[in-house]
Amino acid sequence: MSEIPLSVLFGALVLLIILSAFFSSSETGLMTLNRYRLRHLAQSKHKGAMRAQALLERPDRLIGLILLGNNFANILASSITTVIALRLGGQTGIAVGAGLLTLVILIFAEVAPKTLAALHPERIAFPAAWIYTPLLQILYPLVWVVNIIANGFLRIFGIRPELTEGDSHHLSREELRTVVNEAGALIPKRHQAMLVSILDLESVTVEDIMIPRNDIMGIDLEEDWNEIIEQLAHSQHTRLPVYNGDIDHVVGIIHIRNIVQSLAEKKLTKESLQRAMREPYFIPEATPLNTQLLNFQRQERRIGLVVNEYGDIQGLVTLEDILEEIVGEFTSDPSTAIKEFHLQEDGSYVVDGSASIRDINRWLKLKLPTDGPKTLNGLIIEYMETIPEPGTSLKINDYPMEVIHATSSSVRTVKVYPKLKKSK
Repeated sequence: MSEIPLSVLFGALVLLIILSAFFSSSETGLMTLNRYRLRHLAQSKHKGAMRAQALLERPDRLIGLILLGNNFANILASSITTVIALRLGGQTGIAVGAGLLTLVILIFAEVAPKTLAALHPERIAFPAAWIYTPLLQILYPLVWVVNIIANGFLRIFGIRPELTEGDSHHLSREELRTVVNEAGALIPKRHQAMLVSILDLESVTVEDIMIPRNDIMGIDLEEDWNEIIEQLAHSQHTRLPVYNGDIDHVVGIIHIRNIVQSLAEKKLTKESLQRAMREPYFIPEATPLNTQLLNFQRQERRIGLVVNEYGDIQGLVTLEDILEEIVGEFTSDPSTAIKEFHLQEDGSYVVDGSASIRDINRWLKLKLPTDGPKTLNGLIIEYMETIPEPGTSLKINDYPMEVIHATSSSVRTVKVYPKLKKSK
């Protein structure tokens, strides 16, 4: 190299630093690509994305190729710097040249290019993919040898790259929840809440949202027929369970639509009512909501009776109840939507003891525990470990409550103060 002009050596050095910057930035750009956006672009026939996706299918080969090029550029740059330093400053110049080269490579071939690639990965990765695809084919034998040795070393520690390449791209439910919540303006807040609710269906059972058996509205065939006619004529529900004596002896589900004409013409009889019924549909109490939603669709049902392990009816759940878990309630005022909630002048609510914890949390924006009792009555009794007297005050999760009415067996009404929770 002693005969090569300094201008040529400096030109070669600059070119090698540019090559090093290219390899560094393209490595960061390719490795930080959003894999789901990349897949979408590849499916849309984006040429650069298709090439980048093909390269990333074997990241060990891609990394091997990039590091071969990067190390070659850096080592050759170091050798040229040594020659330049010797010719300009002798032995003393070598130390100065090494220090300057380290600083130049660190700033202009590492930090700055990688920062740019991290901020704009697609701008760097897609053009680089056009270069790496043919380059990998040319240097494949050398890359293959390097990968064989490197992968063999990894296998000593029980790591098999070919089996773990795609594992990191699968999202868990919690990770997917984070992706949805972090979507920002890409997904409207309302839609984010719906998507998160869909993800939560798996962790909620029909027992959590069912109407308790004591609140089930139905038709008792043992009542006076005129009272039954009156109940059917003024029912606020389109589907009602029909039973003999009590709900444990349910015989069917009646859809008001099937009897409305006979009812209007006053021709409805007990026999025609029973003929219009459909057999009852029973649901195990531990059934997750996502499973039950599919079951309703598969069975072409909209209402089911929840039973425990002994076959006893615990409550009733409808398709509308599950849909409300996804899209929210169809009204925003709890005092008018749910009979168990009564707004008071001081901002508190008088709540029926049979109200479900999930409804209270949803409507009053509270965070009462849902992993235990399902109703406010059960929660208070578990917390107090006894049935409290009327006038008893307590706090659950820092929410003040006051028992207004209680019997010897249950808490009937409670005043809840949702706005007085201590800020944290």
